[in-house]
Amino acid sequence: MKDIQSEPDYRNIAINKVGIKDLSYPITVLDRNKGEQHTVASINMYVDLPHEYKGTHMSRFVEMLHLFRPKVALKTFADILGQMKAHLNAASAHIEITFPYFIQKNAPVTHSPGLMNYTCRLNGSIDSNSKVDLVSEVIVPISSVCPCSKEISKGGAHNQRGMVHLKTRFKKFIWIEDMIELVERAASCEVYSVLKRSDEKFITERGYENPKFVEDIVRDIALELKADKNITWYSVEVENFESIHNHNAYAYITSGPKPAF
Repeated sequence: MKDIQSEPDYRNIAINKVGIKDLSYPITVLDRNKGEQHTVASINMYVDLPHEYKGTHMSRFVEMLHLFRPKVALKTFADILGQMKAHLNAASAHIEITFPYFIQKNAPVTHSPGLMNYTCRLNGSIDSNSKVDLVSEVIVPISSVCPCSKEISKGGAHNQRGMVHLKTRFKKFIWIEDMIELVERAASCEVYSVLKRSDEKFITERGYENPKFVEDIVRDIALELKADKNITWYSVEVENFESIHNHNAYAYITSGPKPAF
């Protein structure tokens, strides 16, 4: 059958990324406590397209996933990216995997069990020199109490839920749980899925005694990352969904240029 995609293109314009987006696919992720965790990811896969080619073969992206049956790990990423380059005759390749990751968290007083889900993302690329780059991201909900509100109020202080985006590059494997716990330590208080009244009392009081601006949170996270010799690059974003303002509070720190994902 005639292959239109393999025909030449005469417009003389290369395409930076071409491929598939938002493919739901089951993957296996390393779990610090249970060994492995099965989840469903949303996957984007791209390659570059030279100016002389009309199109790429979209079905080959999915075929490669079926061959690898992805277990998310550094070696798997490198293998998939290399195969994408080879099978699609590309100079570079990119893959983005976003998935929910579940951790059982017990309430602080009653120890009632509940599952917390965190959004995780892995962005990988391979260039024309076969150099592989991988950036890991965790998105962690937190709670913060405003130090200024506490200082000026006769009683109480306004608090809000926030979201932290932590991205890292690293020399050797890091656990998802370690990055999540690092973020939660920097907040006024953690977020839980199940809380009884005694738990609510505990975390409300703990947050009140540990007020944090978004500036405090990004700096405290950055301090820990700077001290970790395994981390070669990081970026931290904190956004608080303000409870008494018609805007959100935001802070961002990076150790270097932002990756082009």
